[in-house]
Amino acid sequence: MDLDVVNMFVIAGGTLAIPILAFVASFLLWPSALIRIYYWYWRRTLGMQVRYVYHEDYQFCYSFRGRPGHKPSILMLHGFSAHKDMWLSVVKFLPKNLHLVCVDMPGHEGTTRSSLDDLSIDGQVKRIHQFVECLKLNKKPFHLIGTSMGGHVAGVYAAYYPSDICSLCLVCPAGLQYSTDNQFVQRLKELQNSAATQKIPLIPSTPEEMSEMLQLCSYVRFKVPQQILQGLVDVRIPHNSFYRKLFLEIVSEKSRYSLHENMDKIKVPTQIIWGKQDQVLDVSGADILAKSIANCQVELLENCGHSVVMERPRKTAKLIVDFLATVHNTDNNKKLN
Repeated sequence: MDLDVVNMFVIAGGTLAIPILAFVASFLLWPSALIRIYYWYWRRTLGMQVRYVYHEDYQFCYSFRGRPGHKPSILMLHGFSAHKDMWLSVVKFLPKNLHLVCVDMPGHEGTTRSSLDDLSIDGQVKRIHQFVECLKLNKKPFHLIGTSMGGHVAGVYAAYYPSDICSLCLVCPAGLQYSTDNQFVQRLKELQNSAATQKIPLIPSTPEEMSEMLQLCSYVRFKVPQQILQGLVDVRIPHNSFYRKLFLEIVSEKSRYSLHENMDKIKVPTQIIWGKQDQVLDVSGADILAKSIANCQVELLENCGHSVVMERPRKTAKLIVDFLATVHNTDNNKKLN
């Protein structure tokens, strides 16, 4: 082989080796940085733009796609210790002509975290209403979606501000009172009674605890590499003291059953989506809501746990779109009649 050709391959190989080695080094040494880059790239790919808005000195961080139009805007509230980007897997399958808004909940990610903030469910509902007012999102009734803690907040929001929304979607929401506690809730009560708040299963501080949390929240058993688990933990550890404070607040007597206490005040068409194999919040909660909300549609997903948004994003998106189409068409027919 000609020496110049050999040299060309050596140079080309060296050029390719640099970014490959850099990626491997980043994966091994800074997995948390790669996770952030991953979300940035995914937002960019899906056309989600990040913005900030202020209520007095309080900052809200949110991402959005599209503009308000004749179809209702959609506001999405994430769960405990998550962030706005958890919705990206669902956003991927939603039509691009919808106006989508995903906000970081109080104290999470880019939204202000203050020691003076009221982290109760009522306090979070008031903050989300401030966010809605800042964006003038309620200039026209919008569709509100929430999952887990975000579902708890969304349901109470619908009860407190009925004129703001046209429809509601609750994905395995917290805030309900069951006749019997499941294994997870029993474990939490034992931890509370023993004051062992450092061992809350939803606040991992090691890769092993992170793996256990993923197994608790998901029916599908994901094989997550150790370095990714470490990266997920590294991202969370600086926030764990806040998560503990928040968790104790939302399971306190003031907040624990807020949705249950207000569900009969929800008057808008409501969709309930729940994984049948949810180990965190029992699926029987769907029936509790259906019996109290007049215009309610229940969708139970087979082979799905608590992390509905992550486990079944395509199905979740389809259910949301179909529900909106039904509600929207019904409203149009009423106007025509």
